[in-house]
Amino acid sequence: FFVVLVVLILFSCAFSIHANTLSSTESLTISRNLTIVSPGKIFELGFFKPSTRPRWYLGIWYKKIPERTYVWVANRNTPLSNSVGTLKISDGNLVILDHSNIPIWSTNTKGDVRSPIVAELLDTGNLVIRYFNNNSQEFLWQSFDFPTDTLLPEMKLGWDRKTGLNRFLRSYKSSNDPTSGSFSYKLETGVYSEFFMLAKNSPVYRTGPWNGIQFIGMPEMGKSDYVIYNFTENNEEVSFTFLMTSQNTYSRLKLSDKGEFERFTWIPTSSQWSLSWSSPKDQCDVYDLCGPYSYCDINTSPICHCIQGFEPKFPEWKLIDAAGGCVRRTPLNCGKDRFLPLKQMKLPDTKTVIVDRKIGMKDCKKRCLT
Repeated sequence: FFVVLVVLILFSCAFSIHANTLSSTESLTISRNLTIVSPGKIFELGFFKPSTRPRWYLGIWYKKIPERTYVWVANRNTPLSNSVGTLKISDGNLVILDHSNIPIWSTNTKGDVRSPIVAELLDTGNLVIRYFNNNSQEFLWQSFDFPTDTLLPEMKLGWDRKTGLNRFLRSYKSSNDPTSGSFSYKLETGVYSEFFMLAKNSPVYRTGPWNGIQFIGMPEMGKSDYVIYNFTENNEEVSFTFLMTSQNTYSRLKLSDKGEFERFTWIPTSSQWSLSWSSPKDQCDVYDLCGPYSYCDINTSPICHCIQGFEPKFPEWKLIDAAGGCVRRTPLNCGKDRFLPLKQMKLPDTKTVIVDRKIGMKDCKKRCLT
């Protein structure tokens, strides 16, 4: 009877933790290997060790997919150095404690500590903190506001203009090291907002602005039967997200440690992730590859060319090493010079320009000539 009673008590404790919530009286530890699972058993949260090195992280992964795929990491830059660690609620925050019970990561929320709170893992993959008696979408904190390297459906990238929060992706240091890597994917808000990929804060790629369907420099996004892309710009936010029209299809966007923005879709029949598209898609997608007053054509050799009326800045360039770009053959003459169309181009970066949406082509030309 005693053995049966102990087994029932242990089973009860494990079952309570395997629900989708964590209360102030519960905790997750590495040694017990317990997890939190979303209601539909789509996502799972727990401690994991991605390599043979003694580094432990708290993360979220797909529960139903046999290939362990991590979509969010809490303590990516403060890993636990041994197999002793605890996740619990303390003073209104979700915290990770090391072997000395010292916090190494915290949600840093400022809720009413007198009201009981719970941590909950949703079927979207969003880990949220809310008051115990409030099941609404009003969260004290959510992991969707602090992405790692992955964008999930319903997760937003971009600016919350009310709070000043900027949601962006940061790559892994390497494929099995969640530490913040060299690449980031951020929304820059100019006259026309667009995403920039940065390598150590230097731009290496940009998407071009949104045209109502996709970013104009990303034709690979295209149309899909099961993905809807959405870009929102108003007084409250400037953000990008995507939705799935099929609940049984899993898809994610990821910034790789090699500096590639990729979309993957899970294929159940082959039990693997399929790469739908990635950007930059070729060498001409590299930011400012050919320098000023030039254009890039991936179908030619060399790929860099001066636009009409210009020549290489350095004679020895010969359109191969394009670092110097191009210069005018003759001085600018506003009375005789004319405008020439350039096809299949991204619209220019508008961070440092003034755009008047009210005027037409004739007025625009006139202003440029003055």
